[in-house]
Amino acid sequence: MPDFDRETVERPKDAGTILRHMSTETQEDGDDLEERVSNFLRRNFPQIQMHGGSAAIQQIDRETGEVTIMLGGACSGCGISPMTIQAIKSRMVKEIPEINKVIAETGMGGDGGMGGGMSPSFPGESSGDDEDDEGPQAPF
Repeated sequence: MPDFDRETVERPKDAGTILRHMSTETQEDGDDLEERVSNFLRRNFPQIQMHGGSAAIQQIDRETGEVTIMLGGACSGCGISPMTIQAIKSRMVKEIPEINKVIAETGMGGDGGMGGGMSPSFPGESSGDDEDDEGPQAPF
């Protein structure tokens, strides 16, 4: 079973060379890669924000063409976030010539990312701090 918390998609090497060559001829001087990635996310995936999620660029390596994206907020734990991640990966390498590889995370992988939060506890389980965890108190 694939690990949906952290996956990568790579562009074939020869396609990147052709696209990079084409992009240098048409690229405007003031065009910044980070801004284009951010605009790509906002333009192609407005449903992320509409559903209470967020998409943040964690890192861009211009030499390798690798970008790391973190989906947070409501995306963490969302059942369709794996499909959103796949769509981002497949479309970004096609639309932004300098990007060869996309790493996308939801923060649910236990790697300390956004949205990881505390582990759930249940009544009767010990969290290791000598107090009995009886669960949440009723408001009455």
